Amino acid sequence: MGVFDAMNVSASGLTAQRLRMDVASSNMANVDTTRGIFKNGKWEPYQRKMVVLGSGESSFKTMFNKAVNKGELSGVKVNQVINDQSPFKTVYQPDHPDANEDGFVLLPNVDPLKEMVDLMSATRSYEANVTALNAAKGMYLKALEIGR
Repeated sequence: MGVFDAMNVSASGLTAQRLRMDVASSNMANVDTTRGIFKNGKWEPYQRKMVVLGSGESSFKTMFNKAVNKGELSGVKVNQVINDQSPFKTVYQPDHPDANEDGFVLLPNVDPLKEMVDLMSATRSYEANVTALNAAKGMYLKALEIGR
């Protein structure tokens, strides 16, 4: 196990959680965007994005064995940012410029409550990674004091 492995793991967690916060913020900013992308000759609403996190390993068992036997730690990595495939919301607003011939408007599939929960979860995870990073830094500083 390397000297800075604990810090590298925390740093990867910080990066991943920051991306989660950025994506949740982007979703909240586009909660009412009815013209997200031009597809098949018409405008579609903004589609909610989600972050898929993972590790560099295929299973927990493999990751655990590597950490125990070889002392190799791997952090969190962002596998991909995907579009939420849930259906768009439909509301009746006949005076809206994007209303169809029946007066219905397609709105993004973004739920502000879900986004706030995701944002709070990412914030708490970010804080936990900062705490772990500070604990590792404190241990390194104490180890340096041994030589005095």
